[in-house]
Amino acid sequence: MRIISRRAKIAFFVTLGVCIASAAAVLSTSWIIINWREIVPLILGVIFFGFIIAGVILNTIFLVREVRRNEQQDSFLNAVTHELKTPITSIRLYLETLEKRNVDEAQRQEFYQVMLEDTQRLMGTVEGVLRAARVTQKNAPLSRSEIAVAALVRESMDLVRSRHHLPEQAVAWTPDGVPDPQLQIMGDREELSTALSNVLDNAVKYSPEDPRIRVSVVTPDLEHVEIRVSDNGIGIPRGELKRVFRRFYRVFAPSASQVKGSGLGLFIVRAIARRHGGKAYAESEGPGRGTTVTIELPRNSQ
Repeated sequence: MRIISRRAKIAFFVTLGVCIASAAAVLSTSWIIINWREIVPLILGVIFFGFIIAGVILNTIFLVREVRRNEQQDSFLNAVTHELKTPITSIRLYLETLEKRNVDEAQRQEFYQVMLEDTQRLMGTVEGVLRAARVTQKNAPLSRSEIAVAALVRESMDLVRSRHHLPEQAVAWTPDGVPDPQLQIMGDREELSTALSNVLDNAVKYSPEDPRIRVSVVTPDLEHVEIRVSDNGIGIPRGELKRVFRRFYRVFAPSASQVKGSGLGLFIVRAIARRHGGKAYAESEGPGRGTTVTIELPRNSQ
């Protein structure tokens, strides 16, 4: 329903813009025909016609962008509300159970573990929103230091395995993708760790029940390092490869409808990469054929 509503609104504004432009064209053409022998009215008519068409086109583009932005923000609010409400409801339920019922020690420990995981989920959502605001601040400082790429990536891989309860082979290096332990870059370790964790989390969330995430680090030249994360997930349509890095944007696909999230993960990844003088981009052969997300970073401080 959301997709149909979005398309209907966009179609309405585009149609309205075309109708107004057509009416302006008819009126301006009539003016030009009537005054074709008069140089000054003719020139004024042509200029006026150009301004009307340009104004209508710009107005239509603006309205379409506003419709998309508003719907992305609505989607973000709904997603964040769900991400906050679900763990809070779960924690409350377990606390009420502990308060009203006598449970044995083993079950009590299980309840504590579930509540701890829900608390971590809450913290992750809040930190994601706060970090999205922080990385877009132009004057936000970077705490740069020398970072061993292999150790940084390995820690992120271990974290995502633990978070999603995955075996080691589910998130692994490619045969030729293990970096030299001596390979280092300059950057903010916390921010780069966040970016890698977001990419890996996305790879797991948008993959089937048996995810196969492959990670590699390559040095295309002496000045850059590329960290690539490939999955066997739902893939991304070619027309959306750049859009997935926009704030609040989420892929509109039936297979992605059950995936929960705020639409901020890849936006934060790109913002962090740019703050380090690098870039982030996605590659996919299409729906159902997996995705590769690459974070390219300079080896020296920018």
